[in-house]
Amino acid sequence: MRVFVTGGTGHSGSSIIPELIAAGHEVTGLARSDTAAAALSALGAKVRRGDLADLDGLKEAAADSDGVVHVAHRQDLLTVGGIDAVAAAELPIMLAYGEALAGTGKPLVAAGSIGSPGDLGRPVTEDDPALPGGAAYQGTLRVRNVVETAVIGLADRGVRSSVVRIANIAHSTTDRAGFLVQLIALAKEKGYAGYPGDGTNPWNAVHIRDVASLFRLALEKGPAGKYWHAVAEGAVPLRDIAEAIGTRLHLPVVSVPADVLMVPGYFGFLANIVTQSYPASNHLTREALGWHPTHPTLLADLDNGHYFPAG
Repeated sequence: MRVFVTGGTGHSGSSIIPELIAAGHEVTGLARSDTAAAALSALGAKVRRGDLADLDGLKEAAADSDGVVHVAHRQDLLTVGGIDAVAAAELPIMLAYGEALAGTGKPLVAAGSIGSPGDLGRPVTEDDPALPGGAAYQGTLRVRNVVETAVIGLADRGVRSSVVRIANIAHSTTDRAGFLVQLIALAKEKGYAGYPGDGTNPWNAVHIRDVASLFRLALEKGPAGKYWHAVAEGAVPLRDIAEAIGTRLHLPVVSVPADVLMVPGYFGFLANIVTQSYPASNHLTREALGWHPTHPTLLADLDNGHYFPAG
């Protein structure tokens, strides 16, 4: 299969491309710079120069392919227009893919996010909508819902479209700016590894190479109009994560009271999310696609040491 990939040099994409190539697919990656082009070539992909603002170019690339994997976003817009600007730019991209792929039955697999299950009282599943009800769920969740819904809607236009919702914590040896990296930086800055309250609130997690295998499976055989959960672990207590970080850094592990969280205290801009619970299920994904995560768990990856380079 000839596969067009956006975001191929990012955390997810740089694992997805080797996964696809190892399975025998021919990959072309989108590159807007010489640096990105070189990185894509090093991964074994062909290079198409361009960027996400060129909708005609994206339509042409999609039409010339047997399938599309979209994991990029207009990160450059975050500083000027915030997450709303990113979403406003991404929706036309999905519609452009729809124009190129309508009636072909070709696959389009786009990245989504697990987000929060809200007040379900159970883990969020693949059948749950992207956005829980209630005014409290805004920001990233709201705009991701718009994009995910657009992708799923393309199934009605003859596109084998699906969304891979990536776990809230995606970890690997190539993670440079994710949630774990931020928690480790906070612990170093504060002199202790903190967790909110009793720290029992669960987070979902996945190794990025398991994410890559799920994208491949969705591309190869996933039916249209489906959500898939790239979640290897559905409920890792935040306290366990803090304890693993504290052990590695030889720092005390301390409960951070709620009143400190709000001031902004220890967690700063992370205060609003670290107190939430994010349990998630992967049962339907495993059952339908035969996906079986095989790479290190979150705590095992922390114990491997690569998040804590010497010096």
